Amino acid sequence: MNTLAVESVINGAMGTCVATIDGNVENMLYVKNIEVKVEKNKNEIKVLGQTGAKHKANGWNGTGSMNVYYCTSKYRDMMLEYIKKGIDTYFDITIENNDPSTSIGKQTIVIKGVNLDSIIMAKLDIDSTELDEDVDFTFEDIEILDRFSSVTSDNT
Repeated sequence: MNTLAVESVINGAMGTCVATIDGNVENMLYVKNIEVKVEKNKNEIKVLGQTGAKHKANGWNGTGSMNVYYCTSKYRDMMLEYIKKGIDTYFDITIENNDPSTSIGKQTIVIKGVNLDSIIMAKLDIDSTELDEDVDFTFEDIEILDRFSSVTSDNT
């Protein structure tokens, strides 16, 4: 029986995350985790002679969330520029999974047109030795620059 080889499993901490904001590249070392999701929009199609509905894709929606250490003012500055001047910021995030101990190589994905939904402007917490915050966002496009190679298996 074939099973997943342990060498194909990715260590989630091994990788990089950078943002390109107004042409400047910022290393996002403060990211604890980030997840990017694409969801299809679908129409429900009813068909004569069938009791169940069919579904047809008619677009997609890109969303994401990240949990970050509360140690950068960059996002607060971006939100403040929108509040004070009405100037909204769209930027790109490049996420690379690159675990040198894996047999499947690396994957690099660029999330384009990222726009923040909400930001914590100020925070204190007497029960925490490390402040963090959750940041939700939407995005407009996505590109895969590098793809994982084939998953390896163990023969048992």
